[in-house]
Amino acid sequence: MTRAPSFNTDEILAGIRSWVEVETPTDCPEAINGLMAKIGADYTELGAAVERIPGHDGYGDLMRVRTPWGGDGRGVLVLSHLDTVHPIGTLATMPFRIDGDIAYGPGIYDMKGGAYLGFNAFRELVRTGRQTPLPVTFLYVSEEEVGSPISRDHIVAAAEQARYVLVTEPAREGGKIVTARKGSARFDITVHGRASHSGARHQDGRNAIKELARQILDLEAMTDYDLGLTVNVGIISGGTRANVVPAQAHATVDMRVPTPALAEEAIARVHAIKPYDPDIRIEISGGLNRPAYEKGPEIAALFDHAKGLAAEIGFELQDLKTGGGSDGNLTAHLAPTLDGLGIDGKGGHTNHEQLYISSIAPRAEMMFRLLETLS
Repeated sequence: MTRAPSFNTDEILAGIRSWVEVETPTDCPEAINGLMAKIGADYTELGAAVERIPGHDGYGDLMRVRTPWGGDGRGVLVLSHLDTVHPIGTLATMPFRIDGDIAYGPGIYDMKGGAYLGFNAFRELVRTGRQTPLPVTFLYVSEEEVGSPISRDHIVAAAEQARYVLVTEPAREGGKIVTARKGSARFDITVHGRASHSGARHQDGRNAIKELARQILDLEAMTDYDLGLTVNVGIISGGTRANVVPAQAHATVDMRVPTPALAEEAIARVHAIKPYDPDIRIEISGGLNRPAYEKGPEIAALFDHAKGLAAEIGFELQDLKTGGGSDGNLTAHLAPTLDGLGIDGKGGHTNHEQLYISSIAPRAEMMFRLLETLS
């Protein structure tokens, strides 16, 4: 006999806290694996099929969880990441705490709060004796914050077998979900000059930093807010000593692109860079990391379905396009994808990261209702 689901804010917040208080920076695979083990045990206890996929190249494991019903047909993929940008030790200065309607903690908004909502939805299905019309796969990854280098093939494969994809990244701007994202590209640029004594033989040198500085101005000038294209030179390095003309300089560049066509054009411009000084050589590597996705008819229909569920729950659901990337960029061209289905809050990647406690129950119910109604 089935019973009505319960979305107890205190219980859910306690569960989120238990995940937040296991620190999981991307570069600490053993910590991520510890949380994976805890979550996997909880799913197993509820009757789910749990599969751990070993991490490699310095990253933690991945975990695939399947409902015990629904078979292997095309179903719903719930996509979450457990890694955060906060280093081990952050809890000492940024502990979990509650202040009115706000709960603080590293990774609580991006995205342990949302990731927990996926687990909570499954737990409520089991507790209430319900089964979803479609089989559900929960995929937890360990390195989304650095571009999903080892999980992207698994994400794509799972999306190819899905009818719908739900991404538990945090909500934006007062609870809006994401139905479109810019694509992202990343480049490493190395400039090779010629070293010389900066006093005695300055004229013999070819200054790699000077060349890089000129290239940086050109790269940053590609930014066009009207088009939605942004280029950010985020890291630079070079040189050895003040009295040595630098023989090498390096920059790491981030690019955000609103459409595939503009991505192709902008990426080609970066790879076509030529040195101002003919005696200097420039090496460029990198390219598209995550493709852009737009709100096409299937995503629009899925959003309308979610909006209707939200109205039944008692709140108005809105959507937006964001410049930030997520694993939803990898799935949207393969299956209708709703992103930003996690907790509402703000301050992702900061020392004041927070969720709004009042958003927990309605967002938890919406995740549950999506799984219960998608067919």
